[in-house]
Amino acid sequence: MAQRHVRVLSKVGLHARPAALFVQTATKAPAEVTVAKPGKDPVNAKSILAVLGLDVRHGEEITISVEGEDAERLLDELEAAVNVEAESA
Repeated sequence: MAQRHVRVLSKVGLHARPAALFVQTATKAPAEVTVAKPGKDPVNAKSILAVLGLDVRHGEEITISVEGEDAERLLDELEAAVNVEAESA
């Protein structure tokens, strides 16, 4: 299992557009993907309700875990999706 700790730079946190892009990216992969906040149980990263339910805000750190082939590439894509608004600002 590959894991990456990511600080959320998007001004809206992991809500709205970043959350939708994150879930879309996770859903494309055949791998199992989870996301968690420190001290919380991981949730299915392919569920928009589960991701929004984490209530991840700007500046918070999340842990993304991927199990399966090509995990590092998927982690790169998921990290980019989380910070899509910060990159375009």
